[in-house]
Amino acid sequence: LLTQSSSSTLPSTSNSKASAKRTAGSGAAAAGAGADTHVSNADAPAAPPVAVNNRSNENVIAEVAADILGRLPANFDLEAAEQLYPQKYLDSMNTVLVQELGRFNTLLSVVRNSLVALGQACKGLALMSGELDAVGKALFDGKVPALWLCRSFPSLKPLGSYVKEILERCAFFTDWLKLGPPPVFWLSGFFFTQAFLTGAKQNYARKVPIAIDAVDFEFEVMDTLADNIGSIAPPADGVYCRGLFLEGARWDHASHELAESLPKVLFTPMPVIWMVPKDMATFKAYPHYNCPLYKTAERRGVLSTTGHSTNFVLDIRLPTGQQPAHWTMRGVALLTSLSC
Repeated sequence: LLTQSSSSTLPSTSNSKASAKRTAGSGAAAAGAGADTHVSNADAPAAPPVAVNNRSNENVIAEVAADILGRLPANFDLEAAEQLYPQKYLDSMNTVLVQELGRFNTLLSVVRNSLVALGQACKGLALMSGELDAVGKALFDGKVPALWLCRSFPSLKPLGSYVKEILERCAFFTDWLKLGPPPVFWLSGFFFTQAFLTGAKQNYARKVPIAIDAVDFEFEVMDTLADNIGSIAPPADGVYCRGLFLEGARWDHASHELAESLPKVLFTPMPVIWMVPKDMATFKAYPHYNCPLYKTAERRGVLSTTGHSTNFVLDIRLPTGQQPAHWTMRGVALLTSLSC
């Protein structure tokens, strides 16, 4: 009996060994499948490391810097400008021109030097200082670097529009140098707008003559000069000015006065304004709104060392059939520059 029972247990033992082999075989197969899966994951593209992203950002910044640097004009020759437009007692605009060119030279030098240094830093040829890093981040984000704004005219524009405005302003003064004073001045193109307006009043005061403290501007909106600015002659006294924008209202050419804005229209171009210097004792009374003129839509500034605001320019009297409080409640103002 014992022999029979022992022999009867042998098949079960062999079955156990076979089962163990099958189990080992399936484990090996599973291990092989896992190994195959691991190899395929290793072949899959990996996420780019941080260094690649940083290098890509530097490439973008270098391209933007090179593009701006290639479009930037050369500095103005101040000595040649002073020879062409020397100081004259009866023409203060020559002094205004040379001073404006000096301010633009300062801005152009700051922009150019920072872009050259940034390009070298992106190539590893120079140290990337904190100041250059801030310039690079601003360029990458499409913003104007704070380093430039410290030496710039007030602006709320993004980087592309700001660079375009620099080029337009430089072109305006280049034409002035080559062709003489324009018949219509682009008021938005000046760094120090108050100096230009003071020069216009000073020319009149020395011509009459009269004390400049007794002189101020009368304003006449020239509706008919919109289409033939390039062919008109300059006025005998004062200056024609263009480039202003009206916020909160519009100019009605038919009624020749302020009117309500059209639906969904935030800003409207203002026609050419003739700023006429006169003796304040001869001013005529008429229904008007003292419309403040600002350089930017921020509508705030600080007093500079000259005693002038860095944003507010002056009040321009505009004819209106409404009470002045009507436009004050709407926040109506003139701007020399928009934010886009």
